[in-house]
Amino acid sequence: MTTCMLMFITTEWAEKTFLPTVMCYAMFYGGFGQFVAGVLELIKGNTFGGTAFASYGAFWMGWFLLEYLMITNKALFVTAQTGKTLWCGLWSFLTLGFFVVTCRKNGCLMTIFSTLVITFALLAGGMWNKNCEQAAGYWGFFCGSSAIYAAFAFLYKIELGIALPGVAPVRFI
Repeated sequence: MTTCMLMFITTEWAEKTFLPTVMCYAMFYGGFGQFVAGVLELIKGNTFGGTAFASYGAFWMGWFLLEYLMITNKALFVTAQTGKTLWCGLWSFLTLGFFVVTCRKNGCLMTIFSTLVITFALLAGGMWNKNCEQAAGYWGFFCGSSAIYAAFAFLYKIELGIALPGVAPVRFI
C-alpha cells in the first residue's frame, strides 16, 4: 500500500501535499510493519520472506528519515540527488537478487520483484529526468498493486482454500 501511495505522487495523480501521509505510512506500515513481519518470517524459518520483508521494512524507514531530513534541511537535496540515484540503483540490484529466488516461488512474487527492479531503476534515472520519474510511478503503482493482489491471493489460499492465479509454485531455475 505504501508503494501505491507514493506512486500517487510520482505519477502526479495526487498533489505533493499528500507526502506527509505517505511518510507516516512509510514509517509505520511499510517500514515498521514489514520489518516485524520479516522477523516473524525468520522465526518461522522462512529465510526468503524474512530477508525480503525486513529489508524492505528497513528501506521504508530509511526513506522516511531521508525525506524528513530533506524537508527539514533543504540544503541536503542537492547533495542527496546523486546519493538517491545511487541508492535507488543499489536497491534495484538487491531486488534483482531477490527476483532470482522468486523464480522458484510463484508468479505473484515474480511479478512483484521484477516490476520492483524496473521501478527502482527508473527512480534512479528519475532523479535526473522527469519522464523517467513518471514512468517509475506507473511501474511502481503496478508493482504495489501486484503486492496487494498477492497478499489477498495468499490469504485466500491459506484461509479459504481458494487458489487465485499466480500462487501456484513455479520452478524456472
